[in-house]
Amino acid sequence: MNLKDELEKFQEGLTQQRDEILVQLDLARMNVRDEWEKAEEKLEELKTKVADAADEAKDASEDVWAGVQVLGEEIKSAYERIKTKL
Repeated sequence: MNLKDELEKFQEGLTQQRDEILVQLDLARMNVRDEWEKAEEKLEELKTKVADAADEAKDASEDVWAGVQVLGEEIKSAYERIKTKL
């Protein structure tokens, strides 16, 4: 095999690797987007619960607060997972 053939083979290998990475990036992007959308839904739910709890602050039970904390931790974990994937 001559030098030109070797260089072309090398270039083809790099191009193939690049194409495979692009596919993986697209899949990762879709996965992160799905996780982002779920986290955003939970954040909206959290905002509603916090607003409801604030309206009834004097009557808010520890159960409501515990539920808000759990939901907040789920959102925080989702955001951390997203950051590690970026």
